[in-house]
Amino acid sequence: MSEQLSLGVGGMTCASCVGRVERALAKVAGVEAAEVNLATERANITFDPAHTDTAQLAAAVTAAGYDPQLVDAEFGVGGMTCASCVGRVERRIAKLAGVAAVEVNLATERARVRYAPEQIRVDALYAAVRDAGYEVRAGAADGSGEDPEKRAREAEIRALRRDLTWAAGLAVPLVILSMGPYFIPGMRDLMLALAPESLWQWTEFVLATPVLFGSGRRFFRHGIAEIRSLSLGMSTLVMLGSSAAYFYSVVALLAPGLFPEGTAHVYFEAAGVIVTLILLGKYLEAIAKGRTSEAIKKLMQLQAKTARVLRDGLEVEVPIESVVAGDRVAVRPGERVPVDGVVVDGRSYVDESMITGEPVPVEKGADAEVVGGTINKTGAFSFRATRVGGDTVLAQIIRMVEEAQSGKPPIQQIADRIAGVFVPVVLLLALATFAVWMVYGPGPQLNYAFVAAVSVLLIACPCAMGLATPTAIMVATGRGAQMGTLFRKGAALETLARATTVVLDKTGTITKGRPELTDLHVTEGEEDAVLALVAAAEDKSEHPIAQAVVAAARARGLALSTVESFEAVPGFGLQAQIGDHRVEVGADRYMKQLGIDIESVRTRAESLADSAKTPLYAAIDGHLAALIAVADPIKSGSVEAIRALHAMGVVTAMVTGDNRRTAEAVARQAGIDQVLAEVLPADKAAEVQRLQTENAKVAFVGDGINDAPALAQADAGVAIGTGTDIAIEAADVILMSGDLRGLVNAISLSRRTLRTIRLNFFWAYAYNAALIPVAAGALYPAFGILLSPVLAAAAMSLSSVFVLSNSLRLRTFRAQLADPHQAAPVLEPARA
Repeated sequence: MSEQLSLGVGGMTCASCVGRVERALAKVAGVEAAEVNLATERANITFDPAHTDTAQLAAAVTAAGYDPQLVDAEFGVGGMTCASCVGRVERRIAKLAGVAAVEVNLATERARVRYAPEQIRVDALYAAVRDAGYEVRAGAADGSGEDPEKRAREAEIRALRRDLTWAAGLAVPLVILSMGPYFIPGMRDLMLALAPESLWQWTEFVLATPVLFGSGRRFFRHGIAEIRSLSLGMSTLVMLGSSAAYFYSVVALLAPGLFPEGTAHVYFEAAGVIVTLILLGKYLEAIAKGRTSEAIKKLMQLQAKTARVLRDGLEVEVPIESVVAGDRVAVRPGERVPVDGVVVDGRSYVDESMITGEPVPVEKGADAEVVGGTINKTGAFSFRATRVGGDTVLAQIIRMVEEAQSGKPPIQQIADRIAGVFVPVVLLLALATFAVWMVYGPGPQLNYAFVAAVSVLLIACPCAMGLATPTAIMVATGRGAQMGTLFRKGAALETLARATTVVLDKTGTITKGRPELTDLHVTEGEEDAVLALVAAAEDKSEHPIAQAVVAAARARGLALSTVESFEAVPGFGLQAQIGDHRVEVGADRYMKQLGIDIESVRTRAESLADSAKTPLYAAIDGHLAALIAVADPIKSGSVEAIRALHAMGVVTAMVTGDNRRTAEAVARQAGIDQVLAEVLPADKAAEVQRLQTENAKVAFVGDGINDAPALAQADAGVAIGTGTDIAIEAADVILMSGDLRGLVNAISLSRRTLRTIRLNFFWAYAYNAALIPVAAGALYPAFGILLSPVLAAAAMSLSSVFVLSNSLRLRTFRAQLADPHQAAPVLEPARA
């Protein structure tokens, strides 16, 4: 059986880094697939645990020149008595996917575990210890209680800020010394009066050296690893460009006689400023990358930190990781529900807007389900924990968003292939540029050739290419989660954006999925009295139509009389004796069997049937008393959503098992383009496939178990979040609120994301295509313009910042159709 591992990877800077890590992982025995995402800095690996493990995979990442993001957890283990106990605990923890190393100390009764935080949470480690039969004396994952991924991100930003500060502090005087004499009148004469030119050049050397090999050491470390693995990337270009300027200057300073006359210039300022500007770009990138994952941080904030558990008759406050299924948990007013469960006693109202989007708190009593992360409002209650840790609804939502952010849509896979050959091509272009200037350039040729070649190396760094797609995917999936739309796969953003036809399941998707009493036409007697008698008879039936009549009577506050006798007539209706009245309810054929004349309401009944309503007849004491109509009403928002889909150029189709007459009536009300009626559940996927053979890109929207094959067959499967777990598991996109307006918003967000990705790629590729010739000197013959390496480095950094800024604009995406039931954004921290 294959296993999946999500492993953080630090130190990647461009698309070439992604390719190198993927190739390094692919070489490990047992690895079946490896997919690396630059924006999330994460590798998703499928491997055979019989041939490899997390430690070997982490070692492969290290050997490629990058940093596997593993963290340490340390906690107490009680109940161990001998070395066998130690071995048992170690073996149980070591079996968990994502654990790289485990060490248990009997003397200190402590366990130290090195693991991948993206793959496994601390509560799973605790659960493994308990499963082995021992007690957990829990602390934070590492003693600090902080999110390890957040700490790693903050550490990276601090390191970049430190290096940037030192680099900038040295580069500013370096630029003043080297460039000041050209722009400040009299400065050159003043400097020469104070010291000879060689001393000032040595001063530049002293300033540039720590910038290059201190603040810029990361580029050399990664660049050497790239060259060693024959997989060249951004660091290679920066290392070659900056070190070429530096060592050219060192040789010119130490042995000027080696150069042709007039070419022994120093370019220390170029080396120092190149490193400084690229560090500035990397610093801005790191900050922006942190912002792209804000949705995950907000989801994490919804999780309670502690729970009040009843143990040995006492309420004990324990870390959330220590709650196990079966625990009885107490919740007070204003507190957040810590885990999922079922209410045992007490009664309260719970704000579930973070999950459903419904602003009205839901009443919770005995046997009601509660969801971890929701907020208790008024009363107090206790519940039995049913799902804890990674099994809770909130944890599953977080996992879905993380997986979507880590995935690669088809457009990114094309970009990765291009990036794989881009840097070698750039190196060849730089060499060709150097050769052309040496042969055809004006004197001093070496100076011009050197400047042009270094500029080509620097301006072509492929950072923007590697960030173009994953940053947009990260922001969009996070924004979707806040709106109540969960993208289970990053590729779903692209497939949904390309959808040309939306196939909608009728029951539960377009309609509410439960019948309601829509019409009551009384022919004899008083309306409430007739409804009360009919409802009393129907109350003995479990048929959904019967329950719709009962619900309507109770909604009016009508009292239901006692039924003295009841008989169901299969296929026809029912009869009941209620006090002095005999009540019979059923279809027209039942009335005909009873000899009751229904001609007076036949025209009205046919009109109801044409409107997708089911007509029923009620007779009291042998006389027709009422014509009743029950229907599965169209959801509020469905008509508006379908109208919006048409405005977006999307063809709509409805699939249902209902007869064509009923189906077409619903389609007319909703504004559906095509009707696929009388379709058996097993044939829904075949209908989707038929549309696909007609060159349609199909999105299927459904909520039932029988929709799962069609959801999987469609180019983009969209599940109504209020539906079944099986349907949700088979889908690519989940609408949490169950409102079709969410589909319109999901498609709008997908299309905007795809436009953003295309703009990012246009900027990244068009930018390189346009500026590489400029850097090579294409404008020099006509305009005398030759790009400085310093300006080339600045322009390269600017391209990455633009791509990130463009992707971050997706955070401002606003829903095209507002859901009036949604008072607050779904999955935002609710207010107590």
